[in-house]
Amino acid sequence: MAKEEIKYGEAIKEVDKILQRIQGGEVDIDDLAKEVKRAVELIKICKNKIEKTEMEIKEVVKTFEEPKSEEDQPPF
Repeated sequence: MAKEEIKYGEAIKEVDKILQRIQGGEVDIDDLAKEVKRAVELIKICKNKIEKTEMEIKEVVKTFEEPKSEEDQPPF
């Protein structure tokens, strides 16, 4: 199954709605497994987005912290 493209904020909102329905007793027992599976799928998507963003940020910070060439260094 291909991961769907969903924004992080939308996924969090959907997980929150699922949890609210479950906690409020609005989910029929016949649909509970389906709702939990959907929530887990969304949480995995969010986790992957967080990890990807973290890696991208580390790369940006790494390039910022890299030493400059000798030509760019002040002469002291």
